[in-house]
Amino acid sequence: MSKSSEVYIGSIDQGTTSTRFIIYDGSATAIGSHQIEFTQFYPVAGWVEHDPMEILESVRICIAKALDKATAEGHNVDSGLKAIGITNQRETTVVWSKSTGLPLYNAIVWMDVRTSSICRILEQNLSGGRNHFEPSCGLPISTYFSATKLLWLLENVEAVRDAVKSGDALFGTVDSWLIWNLTGGVKNGVHVTDVSNASRTMLMNLKTLNWDEETLKALEIPLEILPKIVSNSEIIGKIETGWPIPGVPIAGCLGDQHAAMLGQACGRGEAKSTYGTGAFILLNTGAEIVHSEHGLLTTMAFKLGPSAPTNYALEGSIAIAGAAVQWLRDGLGIIKNSSEIEELASKVDSTGGVYFVPAFNGLFAPWWRDDARGVCVGMTRFTNKSHICRAVLESMCFQVKDVLDSMHKDAGEKGEVKNEKGEFLLRVDGGATVNNLLMQLQADLLGSPVLRPENIETTALGAAYAAGLAVGVWKQDQIFSTEDKAKTARIFRPTLEEGLRKKKVDSWCKAVERTFDLADLSL
Repeated sequence: MSKSSEVYIGSIDQGTTSTRFIIYDGSATAIGSHQIEFTQFYPVAGWVEHDPMEILESVRICIAKALDKATAEGHNVDSGLKAIGITNQRETTVVWSKSTGLPLYNAIVWMDVRTSSICRILEQNLSGGRNHFEPSCGLPISTYFSATKLLWLLENVEAVRDAVKSGDALFGTVDSWLIWNLTGGVKNGVHVTDVSNASRTMLMNLKTLNWDEETLKALEIPLEILPKIVSNSEIIGKIETGWPIPGVPIAGCLGDQHAAMLGQACGRGEAKSTYGTGAFILLNTGAEIVHSEHGLLTTMAFKLGPSAPTNYALEGSIAIAGAAVQWLRDGLGIIKNSSEIEELASKVDSTGGVYFVPAFNGLFAPWWRDDARGVCVGMTRFTNKSHICRAVLESMCFQVKDVLDSMHKDAGEKGEVKNEKGEFLLRVDGGATVNNLLMQLQADLLGSPVLRPENIETTALGAAYAAGLAVGVWKQDQIFSTEDKAKTARIFRPTLEEGLRKKKVDSWCKAVERTFDLADLSL
């Protein structure tokens, strides 16, 4: 890594519940950061929205505060900031007016399930059913992806329909919304997205890395409202006046899970799991597009430059992970803050036969059941809040195991890299991984090791890497050199007896089956 004390790279990490800006020095060490939460809107059961203007303001505040903190520590960031990268919550959909710069509706968040009826109609009317677009985009028809959210906006929001007809509408995921505003907005803002975010819309062809004409035609989505697709590491534009860092290039952009892959330096055959609001497991399949036969998504890993090779991935997405801990805190009041769950769950050595399946808005990979709803089974008078807390932690780990089992089947032995002991190591990151009990439970239920890096906030780091690559601060071999990182990482190894592990997995599968076909329960 570059050792110059006057070289800095910034990273905007715009997540589902909070926004951060982190400043890294030439050795990729964070030297200043600021994070703030923003409002979650739940207008109807199953609907989740964000205010795009509030997101913009959160970015503005985080940049300014992080700069102040770094400067106060003696870092000359004003003259040394070479570029910024952007990473963001994926699939979340924004449509705005190019003439006023204002959103035409709230952002519809990735976990929102209002489009379930649209999905059912598409499945019935298209010859390929649920997997009609899978050969081109790698994704099933689902409420998860941006295309169905855009269709809902076109059908239900008059302002969106009118703006599309008049040529005033722009569509984008959160990265597009941020970049357009950062680079000038109504004054010639750059309307782009990157290949990783585009791969989550259901509209991009994975082979050509362009918007798929047949898909647009089938869904009646006009090409004119879509952003230009660029690579993950290139100079996209410069930040305009009115922002805290005018003139600084935006040189990297990746969806959050792809950024985490880069931050973890996952090469071909290596996988990572990020534990945030949801949990997201990606396995880098290199130049090969692997179409899953076990309920996974085929997607991008990253493309580190306009002429760089494309890396693809298999992905399993889990809607509710850390959000279940938030529910214990905010919905049930069992804990006062998220950090309490480890202490409470550690007071018991098992769940006492309790299994919790957090299918609050359905189940994603590998089940893909939007008719599922959350269940907690196996409770007796013996059950206490420690058992519930431990069951919530185990639910995250079981869901990750379900996805990894499918990945092993799809990728096969040749598609995975193992260490000298013949072990497949799962790299982990995200805020929840500070919980040592969670990490040990994950290793126990997988029956294989889990590797936690010293820096668990790899999403922001990945976006910084991409930007640093584009402006020559770092080289690719420096980023993918894992020797130094391995020295400071912690490995959790399984200690659970194999027979008990299999019994617990069988019980979990029974609990999952209990969640099916519950969406229409009478209120």
